[in-house]
Amino acid sequence: MKEILNALKSYSGDMDKKMDQMKVDLENRMDERFDRIDERLDKLETKFDSLRVEFTETQETVDFLSTKNVQHEKKLRNVYGQQS
Repeated sequence: MKEILNALKSYSGDMDKKMDQMKVDLENRMDERFDRIDERLDKLETKFDSLRVEFTETQETVDFLSTKNVQHEKKLRNVYGQQS
């Protein structure tokens, strides 16, 4: 009976060690995955920031060109008005 109990205790101890090792392995894998996710999110954030700057510059260019277009239209109206 004692041998059976000792065998069960030994087996239980082995199982506890294996479970602890599995837990550590799982935590390490999860940490690696979260690190990769963080890295990818950082890259996306950087890309988004550069797109935002590019979009702002494009808006400024469109505003400038729109203003110039209106100025030229006014000049053309004045020229056509003077010719009539």
